[in-house]
Amino acid sequence: MSPSSFASADSAVTERRLLSPLYFWTTVGAFTLIFLGAFESLAVTTIMPTISRELRGDALYSLAFSGTLAASVIGMVVAGGWADRRGPAGPLVAAIVVFVLGLVLSGTATDMVTFIVGRVLQGLGSGAVNVALYVVVARIYPPALHPRVFGLFAAAWVLPSLIGPPVAGVIADTISWHWVFLGVGVLALIAAAAIVPALRQLGSTVAAEAPRAGWGVVWAVVVAVGVIAISVGGERGGDWSWAIAAVAFAIVIVALRPLVPRGTLLVWRGLPATVLFRGAVAAAFFATEVYLPYLLHDGYGLPSWLSGLILTVGAVSWALGSEIQGRLGERLSHDTAVRFGAVLLFVGIAVQFLTALLLLSPYVAAAGWLFAGGGMGLVFPRVSTLVLFHSTDKNQGFNSAAISIADAAGGASAIAFAGLLFVAYGAVDGGGFVAALGLTTVIALAAVPVAFRVRRVRV
Repeated sequence: MSPSSFASADSAVTERRLLSPLYFWTTVGAFTLIFLGAFESLAVTTIMPTISRELRGDALYSLAFSGTLAASVIGMVVAGGWADRRGPAGPLVAAIVVFVLGLVLSGTATDMVTFIVGRVLQGLGSGAVNVALYVVVARIYPPALHPRVFGLFAAAWVLPSLIGPPVAGVIADTISWHWVFLGVGVLALIAAAAIVPALRQLGSTVAAEAPRAGWGVVWAVVVAVGVIAISVGGERGGDWSWAIAAVAFAIVIVALRPLVPRGTLLVWRGLPATVLFRGAVAAAFFATEVYLPYLLHDGYGLPSWLSGLILTVGAVSWALGSEIQGRLGERLSHDTAVRFGAVLLFVGIAVQFLTALLLLSPYVAAAGWLFAGGGMGLVFPRVSTLVLFHSTDKNQGFNSAAISIADAAGGASAIAFAGLLFVAYGAVDGGGFVAALGLTTVIALAAVPVAFRVRRVRV
């Protein structure tokens, strides 16, 4: 069966059937790969104190996280360019190999340096896997199924937030933290085996007009270093913190220009606005998510498990939003989904700001976070669908990498600057929370008009 036969299959048979025989193993394999990447990311957060203590790596603690994020940006760019030139099969296989190698290194590490090298390889591999899978979706599934596919991918990211931390903790406590990494590695190989038949059908293609990675990799390294510097500036505080974060942010903006579609920073209508919108909503949501449990714990005296439960509320509503938009499919237009989702996100984040400002009930905050999660559930799958709609075989990888890079750069920048505001205004009387959540509310508000420039018109 040729690759074109996937996309041209009878819509009466395949529409809304991700688990039909034609797509079953591809769907299962892709879902599992994304799930494992998200699980590993959240699991490390839970067990990292144990690892750091056993490997005597306190001095390198933050690098285990920032290094992984930075490497993922490079992986995105490499995989995007490779997929545009040769198709997604090669970069996906290479990315899985690198990801599993990183898991093996971290899982067998006896010192912190080896562990971090493994984490960097995991970031490189996971970033590349995500981008390559976007191109696989574009080449295999018909457009009518894209909202459902990306809704499923969203669920694969959300589900680990419900089960990842406790499962990782149980494994670390009852067996060994090493098996958190080694176990994910074994499962990743099984998932890769499931998706191999589809990759064999896709084979290797050549797009002579697709640009070489070349300078793109260099710019990706600059973005990665800038993202780390922004995070450092946000974490350390001090007299130079604002200057460090501001300079690093400016560097990231300059380096982003060749890594995103032309006109992205100018909010050109269509694809450029779509990429910018993705970065804006990621920045608003993830920066709010960092400070919301903190507010409930310190401001309201709730125990850690209860203050953290609000994140589960958001995760569940995100999954529900993704499922709803997937089931509606083309009956819910992309424009409507994106705009309505942007408004829901703004309302949900604004509720958190008002909760901090007016000392409203934690139940109000939880209700607001339901709106925010639901908004993200509507927005994320449809933005991914729109990016593929605006793309061709020559730039599917580039554009898929662009939205992933926007996620990383936007989220890291917003978290860093929210942290600087929090430190500047202090936690006394909730001033720091008001300032940090005020920033995320402004970002969410700014995303709303951008959503109206996201149109399903090829440019």
